[in-house]
Amino acid sequence: MSTQDPLSREARRFIVLIALAQGLLLWLAEIGTEHRWWPFSELGGRVCWYTLVLGVPGVMALSVRRLDDRRFWQHVALVTALLAALLSWAAWSATGAPGLQSGEVLGPYGFTTALALFVALPWLQCRLQYGRWCAPYADLFEYAWQNALTLALTLLFVGICWGVLTLWAALFALVKIDFFQDLFREHAFVYLATGGMAGLGVLIGRTQQRPIRVARQIVLAIFTGLLPLLAFIALLFALSLLSTGLEPLWNTRSATAILMSLVGLIIVFTNAVYQDGLRAPPYPAWLRRLIDAGLLVLPVHAAIGLYALYLRIDQYGWTADRYWAALVCVILSAYALGYAAAVLRRRVDWLAPIRRVNVALSLVVIALIAASNSPLLDPHRLGVNDQVARWTDGRTDAKHLDLEHLRFDSGRRGYRAAQALRADARVQADTALAAELAKVLERPQRHAWRDAEERRRAAVTQVEQFAATLQPATGSPAPDAAFLQALLASDAAKTECRQSDDDCVYLARDFDGDGSIDALLCGLGDAGLVRCQLWDRSDGSWRVAARFDWYGDTATELKRALRAGEVTPAPRRWPDLKAGDHLAVPTTE
Repeated sequence: MSTQDPLSREARRFIVLIALAQGLLLWLAEIGTEHRWWPFSELGGRVCWYTLVLGVPGVMALSVRRLDDRRFWQHVALVTALLAALLSWAAWSATGAPGLQSGEVLGPYGFTTALALFVALPWLQCRLQYGRWCAPYADLFEYAWQNALTLALTLLFVGICWGVLTLWAALFALVKIDFFQDLFREHAFVYLATGGMAGLGVLIGRTQQRPIRVARQIVLAIFTGLLPLLAFIALLFALSLLSTGLEPLWNTRSATAILMSLVGLIIVFTNAVYQDGLRAPPYPAWLRRLIDAGLLVLPVHAAIGLYALYLRIDQYGWTADRYWAALVCVILSAYALGYAAAVLRRRVDWLAPIRRVNVALSLVVIALIAASNSPLLDPHRLGVNDQVARWTDGRTDAKHLDLEHLRFDSGRRGYRAAQALRADARVQADTALAAELAKVLERPQRHAWRDAEERRRAAVTQVEQFAATLQPATGSPAPDAAFLQALLASDAAKTECRQSDDDCVYLARDFDGDGSIDALLCGLGDAGLVRCQLWDRSDGSWRVAARFDWYGDTATELKRALRAGEVTPAPRRWPDLKAGDHLAVPTTE
């Protein structure tokens, strides 16, 4: 195997030097972002920089054999070109509007791109070995496991090195020598040292074959012991569905995730047991039959998981998150079908057909990830178009139209779709919805968090500013002067709506039935949190009597209900109990 061939001295130096250069370039990105240098002054430039700096050198360090091999430099050029195409689209989608939650675009992009590089790397390494793209399955398996364990070893090595440096600094700090502690905290040192450690970790993983093989055998032995148990669990659960039916699954929100996790684990463990297919099966015949049965029911679990996801998509429509979930489910279902077919088509060698399944689907995974991070299968385009279509044809009503998701979480396309809704006839006909849309579009960011300087500039300092900030709910009068004066005099850190551009609603009602009007003040500027204060003046002066917080993804519907004044007291089933002068508040189990 070429994975056992010693690296040349030039290749070893190259691995460490390129890791150091990687650390230097990452430090340069931090300095450039801080000083607003081009291209770091814009998010798109940072996306390009980080993608190329993290992706291309990583592939080079893991695959280099000889620096004079033209195929190696062809691979570098190919990977750079493909990453440039993908990062251009990701940068475009994550920018172009104020306050976009770029992580909603760049998070999946970064993870899936790294996964695609990991899956493609064994193909590149085999081409360096054989000079052609057609690679033996045994070598693909060998390279994949070597890469995975090398990366794991690198992380461990970096962690141990930083532990030693931390101990070094702490020891000298005991005698009041803070030089090393200050040095190790310098960003330049952190980036360069981590880069050098990572390069050495990769070098150890690529040159010390025996420890890597021992670690792999330990991991594979664990997987070998657990695969029969997983197969038994899958078979037992499939049989239990005959008596329980599928209805209990629909009452949960995690059926797809749990079922697909089981499918994924069995696929990984089966590969670990089968390995390169050149070894004898590690189980007796009866245990292999149990594993075969577990593989045969995998398509059942995959189908149920897909159907559960379909029900949710049919009810709420497509989003980018559901697209990625569907992509994972489809890929795992393809593996499940392929492995079940391998059991049925077995001739002599146990599970021999899974080699073709793994090879074919590895290429499919690379292609689907590339298409999903491009205009071909852009998840945000598909999700936004579906959400708008559902609103247009009436499947989504005003209460369930998630304007904040369109505005902030769906990239540039979602922002444009939210802007286009201002001209929609149904939106214009709904005064409350049109006002909500206008507020969402005007908000500079999804969450209401601000730094101290921004809060100081926007702080409310006059009663008239409070009066302009608070919007009475439907059916509620405007707040009186005494209430506004009490707000102004209250602790600013504990009072809602203290910024002149806060999105707030005011509702006047007798909530406790004591005959006096209470005031409910709610801040609606944060997408994932609606925080309200209940003010009471039963003793003649306004004071905060209670606080209420609502968390979750139902913010749009909740805010509409608050603006419409649809708030009613919900009495507790179990009252407080008083024994003598001692009061106890009930807790539920």
